[in-house]
Amino acid sequence: MDVLFYWADQAGVAVFAIAGTLLAFRKHMDGFGVVVLASTTAIGGGTIRDLILDLPVFWTQDQTYIYTILAAALVTIIWLRYKTYIPMTTLQLADAIGLAFFATMGAEKTLSAGFSPFIAVIMGTITACFGGMLRDVLARDVPMVLKSELYATTCIAGATVYCLLINYSPLIAFAAAMLTTLVIRIGAIRYQWSLPVFRDSHEYH
Repeated sequence: MDVLFYWADQAGVAVFAIAGTLLAFRKHMDGFGVVVLASTTAIGGGTIRDLILDLPVFWTQDQTYIYTILAAALVTIIWLRYKTYIPMTTLQLADAIGLAFFATMGAEKTLSAGFSPFIAVIMGTITACFGGMLRDVLARDVPMVLKSELYATTCIAGATVYCLLINYSPLIAFAAAMLTTLVIRIGAIRYQWSLPVFRDSHEYH
């Protein structure tokens, strides 16, 4: 299972690096901008998680993560040379897949470090959301986590499923958490699912 989790983590980094590169393309950034957005998206959330938990920052211990980011960005750049337009849905789909990976892996690493399931859910959400939030801020976009469709809630759901099932089967927990996050996020994109707190302003007049 350790090998599976390691390569799942690498896959999540690659997918988020692709999402960052796609946004850099949409914003007409240069090569440096591509690397910054790809890296921020891919390792930003995990870096914040490790700093909060007072753990060694994962990519400083294993430089393969950096190589994965650069490789994913390069492959995406080559692919984009043949595309004149990237639909927003492509970026959203890549982001959703990255969320599913990182919400699960963030919870897994937190539990492995000896923290409670409650903290694991929080750290899974931070791992999944904060890299994309930093990416959107740097690109001067409204962060997806602040938009109306379910975003952080999908990570909370996925990380919770992982924590509930991990004692039964790590493999089932991993698959169920990934699927939960991905299905809810794609549904939120497709059908604008949200959790409204305030009524429309005209209702107050």
